[in-house]
Amino acid sequence: MTNSLKIDIDSFIAEINLNRPGKSNALDEELWFSLGDCFRKLDENEDVRVCILKGVGSNFSSGIDVKFLQSIGLAVDKIKCEGRKREYLLNKILKLQAVFTQLEKCRKPIIAAIQGACIGGGLDLICACDMRFSTYDAFYQIKEIDFGFAADVGTLQRLPKLVAPGIVNELAYTGRPFYGEEAYKIGLVNKCYSDYASMISSVREIAKTIVKKPPLGIRGVKEILLHSRDNSVEDGLKYVATWNAAMLLSSDLEESLQALLQNRSPRFRN
Repeated sequence: MTNSLKIDIDSFIAEINLNRPGKSNALDEELWFSLGDCFRKLDENEDVRVCILKGVGSNFSSGIDVKFLQSIGLAVDKIKCEGRKREYLLNKILKLQAVFTQLEKCRKPIIAAIQGACIGGGLDLICACDMRFSTYDAFYQIKEIDFGFAADVGTLQRLPKLVAPGIVNELAYTGRPFYGEEAYKIGLVNKCYSDYASMISSVREIAKTIVKKPPLGIRGVKEILLHSRDNSVEDGLKYVATWNAAMLLSSDLEESLQALLQNRSPRFRN
């Protein structure tokens, strides 16, 4: 794992820290693809039930590192065949997209805690999380339009599932920055806080609550919510019926009932 990504695991909670504070946690190639590796491993780690994603320093993330963007352009320029240039760029974009999609594939809930800048690729990243919490002074921006292209790693696909389409359109067309309070009002973030310490304290309490829930059930809820987001109500109902027919009769259910009858806290396996 790269030094630009720090992971701390304690009491079934993984805290993932973007660790390039001197660069406003800009996502260079190493950090970008380390995120995909990180969430693949956390998905398989039985010592993790919930994840908190945050940035070290004053900013969550200023987006893709300009040098990384330039390196992609240089690689394209070296290819002589026009068709192969397009093929290379297509595959590169798909690989970048796959990293953020990995956050959705990770079966553990992911909570983003956002302060300072969260722009461009940073906004793409938090849109792939399950929950988002913000400081009031955090600021967000769909920055890609200022460089003449459409955001292409998830914001334009995921944000309309979180925020009213007209608002998404305005933010995407204008590229204007917006701050924590507006992010809360439009539904992008769950709650705003006056300072970073208060936000992290609250987010950790939410994570502790999730940790106490049946892990198999939590994984099922994430799977069902994502399926429901992208499918019709009828398809969603059929899917959850099939899911519960397979997963409902678990040791978690038995332990929940026993704990209720014995007036004690349940103890769940991973």
